[in-house]
Amino acid sequence: MHLNDRPLLTVVSSNHAHERSTFAYRSNHAHNPQATLFFLDKDMHPSTRMNLNITRNSNTANFLLRKTAELIPFSSNELPEIFNQFSVKSESVEANIIKQTIEECEAPGIGGEENYCATSLESMIDFTTSKLGRNIQAFSTEVLEKGGTISIISVKKLAGDKAVVCHKQNYPYAVFYRHATKPTRAYVVPLRGSDGVKVKAVTICHVDTSEWDPQHLAFKVLKVKPRTIPICHLLPSDDVVWVPTPKSTLVVEPINST
Repeated sequence: MHLNDRPLLTVVSSNHAHERSTFAYRSNHAHNPQATLFFLDKDMHPSTRMNLNITRNSNTANFLLRKTAELIPFSSNELPEIFNQFSVKSESVEANIIKQTIEECEAPGIGGEENYCATSLESMIDFTTSKLGRNIQAFSTEVLEKGGTISIISVKKLAGDKAVVCHKQNYPYAVFYRHATKPTRAYVVPLRGSDGVKVKAVTICHVDTSEWDPQHLAFKVLKVKPRTIPICHLLPSDDVVWVPTPKSTLVVEPINST
């Protein structure tokens, strides 16, 4: 079976060696600290203004059925077979992307954190329920196409202090790097752009940054040191955060644009 008609991203994939739930390293704006989406939890309140651009990722690869995904090799020991499967030349940019994604998926989690790459929706749900239980909810960030200056309208904390965060990887079909984060708070943060457009952004605040690389971009942008203060960031639109469903079911209503 050949899936080479499925698009491969040619952007640099996320650098999970620094901190496995950040997205800044795969952002098109990673070189511009003003365009990154890191901020301190104390600044997450109504009327806070930020300069950012939440755009739709060009990675449109879809999930395969689990029974199909399980028939396709996904291991650094089987790279030649994988390249042949997708009709990719071993020295090409696409081959390097495949290799990098698989290596990230195989790397151990930092600080004992459990991580796993899902190659199907079924495996994503299985991993999530094994960490959070069967009553779960999924949230993703909406897209603010034009970007620019935005203001926080309100802040809604999601249930509990546990979350499973899933980051979409660069691959011919949908692969999500999933990890159960350390003490973490997840929020839905309605935003209003300078042009009046409203969106919902999913925000993750990391309470414990003691295992992060001291040279992590977030510390440089925010001018803070590891383990001193919770650090927050917005999730890109193609990432998913799973949280437990509270006993009194939380329903986040869509934001009207009027």
